[in-house]
Amino acid sequence: MEEFEVSTDRARLDLDIIHGFLRTSYWCANVPRDLLEKSIAHSLPFGAYRKSDGQQLGFGRVVTDYATFGYVADAFVLPEYRGQGIGKLLVQAMVDHPELKGVRRLLLATKDAHTLYQRFGFAPLANPSDFLTIHRPKIYSEEQY
Repeated sequence: MEEFEVSTDRARLDLDIIHGFLRTSYWCANVPRDLLEKSIAHSLPFGAYRKSDGQQLGFGRVVTDYATFGYVADAFVLPEYRGQGIGKLLVQAMVDHPELKGVRRLLLATKDAHTLYQRFGFAPLANPSDFLTIHRPKIYSEEQY
């Protein structure tokens, strides 16, 4: 992994790359750019980069109070760079971040990356009935934000 690095430096984030990917993702299709920028501003962002040229290859963020709870959101590696360990590096950086070490619960939702996250201790909810949600999967296409 010496050729890749993860940083929380907001100045390095390439919002064109992030928005370009996320607006076509299954979890936030059509997300407006201004809403995405607001979500990043209110989260702890992680960018994955190629060291040689600083090119952004992946992204993720943790929505957190920095004390008790964190929600891993919007994590991805660009398709052409998958299979090189970048996703593992990104998740490892999130779970090991000093400002998140004391949180009691890290939560996330995924349809297709269970194996990746399970390597870092994520597991299905022990008591799913304890959790409730309001889920609006088409909110960005309905322009209700």
